[in-house]
Amino acid sequence: MKHGLITVAAAVPAVKVADVEYNVLEIEKLIANAEGQGVEIICFPELAITGYSCQDLFKEQLLLSKAEEGLMMLLDFTRKLNVISVVGIPVQAGGLLLNCAAVIQGGNLLGLVPKTYLPNYNEFYEKRWFASAQDLNPTDLYLAGSHTSISADPKVFQTAEGVKFGVEICEDVWAPIPPSNNLTMAGADIILNCSASDELIGKHNYLRSLVAQQSARTISGYVYASCGFGESTQDVVYGGNAMIFENGHLLVEGDRYSFQPQMQVTQIDVERLRTERHTNSTFINAQREAKAEIVECKAVELVEFQMLRTVNPHPFIPTDENMAQTCEEILNIQTAGLAKRLVHTNCQHVVVGISGGLDSTLALLVCVRTFDKLGFDRKGIVGVTMPGFGTTDRTHDNATTLMQTLNISQMEISIAKAVTQHFEDIGHDIKKHDVTYENSQARERTQILMDLANQLNAMVVGTGDLSELALGWATYNGDHMSMYGVNAGIPKTLIQYLIRYVANLPQFKAQQETLLDIIDTPISPELTPADAEGNIKQKTEDLVGPYELHDFFLYYFLRFGFRPKKIFFLARHAFGEQYDKETIKKWLTTFCRRFFSQQFKRSCLPDGPKVGSVSLSPRGDWRMPSDASSTLWIKECEDL
Repeated sequence: MKHGLITVAAAVPAVKVADVEYNVLEIEKLIANAEGQGVEIICFPELAITGYSCQDLFKEQLLLSKAEEGLMMLLDFTRKLNVISVVGIPVQAGGLLLNCAAVIQGGNLLGLVPKTYLPNYNEFYEKRWFASAQDLNPTDLYLAGSHTSISADPKVFQTAEGVKFGVEICEDVWAPIPPSNNLTMAGADIILNCSASDELIGKHNYLRSLVAQQSARTISGYVYASCGFGESTQDVVYGGNAMIFENGHLLVEGDRYSFQPQMQVTQIDVERLRTERHTNSTFINAQREAKAEIVECKAVELVEFQMLRTVNPHPFIPTDENMAQTCEEILNIQTAGLAKRLVHTNCQHVVVGISGGLDSTLALLVCVRTFDKLGFDRKGIVGVTMPGFGTTDRTHDNATTLMQTLNISQMEISIAKAVTQHFEDIGHDIKKHDVTYENSQARERTQILMDLANQLNAMVVGTGDLSELALGWATYNGDHMSMYGVNAGIPKTLIQYLIRYVANLPQFKAQQETLLDIIDTPISPELTPADAEGNIKQKTEDLVGPYELHDFFLYYFLRFGFRPKKIFFLARHAFGEQYDKETIKKWLTTFCRRFFSQQFKRSCLPDGPKVGSVSLSPRGDWRMPSDASSTLWIKECEDL
């Protein structure tokens, strides 16, 4: 394991029913392949050593003794290997025959896990051949040349690096209370399921959903391997499911109905799972009574780590197939939040500063949707343009055009005269384009909006977004302040997708051209004069760094509590050649420095709706002292 990632595999070997030697050789091929790929744990199907569909042949002593010999072959084969293998096998214990999973590593039989829930319906009659773990008394065995014991007591296996895993078998996960519930409550990070599930119309989707939900419910990694081609097709067909989930999310999935052996390999982020668990009070409360025997695995030789997972460089952006649905859901959340605030305050007027940029455009669109849904007159939306020293024709024209076509009330109040007078009052040289020069403009704009709201009995709707809040890229008591911040839960990288979604809606056809140009406009506060050609000179991303990087850092820092070293590793993998090592390091250091130093602005944020799993509300998701030290984080950034 490295960076909290453990490499796992779900394997579906070729099989011949009741041909133990053939089956073991096929299993060995996949184990060797897994070892070569740095796999740390590999899961095989149920009864893989004999084949699942042997039926009454399970009553034959020859098959059972050959299965034991097959296990001996595997133990011998793995003697010099590091990979932990979980393989299905029938085991005789006392007067019982049990459907078991054998956990083996380095030539050692670490343990046996018997199946608890046996199907006895339709084509499945396991109770005809096997006993349940519930029927088992603790029994000492001499199996495959090893002294071992078997019992119904739950077992959690622990690797030398502290990763814990448990095993359940096929039908177990279909039970109302699966064994994996207790195993994960007792500390298992990962569940491996040795399975044999036949294919029926609609069953695969149900199975997929079932395993995903179990992974999500138990906040675990879940490795599912089910038998495939080669099993008997006398009455049913086995498709060969190989799936690996992490907290409900599918990481990899094999090809069903493949005629060839297959092995799906990926990495489960154990650190991520543990962060989710220790911040989830429901999970913590549920694990109070959970108990399991801990079985230690042997230490292994470290191999060179290779990243196998795909890391999404834009974790806040929905996938293409979910884009429309997610955008609509986000807009509905924003709309519902603002609507409640308007109804509660008996207010039918809002004031919004419109700059022609992304944030104010989204805020305006949310206001329009809210007013339409409440049946309010759009003229109650007062859009205010406040040109200053850095306002360009492009942003100004887009702002005015958008307001006109949306049929809202429109005002224009230049801040140049007021700010110039203010500079005279405080003795500031207007030619000195410093923080005073910039922040005075932002605060003047906020004063105008607040006073207009008082005058019109209206509410100031804030436009600042989640990315700006994370970086503190807002003027304290300037654009930092409003009466309700509709964009507070939305990162910068997502806003353009929301605006594009609205632009493509039929009811916003008249605004489409303007909205698309706003998306293409460079992000800027426009607080310093334009260049000689009248174009935006002050570009935010040149000053604080690319928002796609900062949003990536924010997601993993806030959502999972990852340290800079791991965020850096993930970012390099996610962005590939787009940003070099030094660029990522530079902006990650900037992110950490600004995130800590700007907490004081977040400590007094106005209300605003949470939209996704990451939020910076000081009343809910993120509570941090404004004077917390960033030393540890900056030091780790410097050492990258």
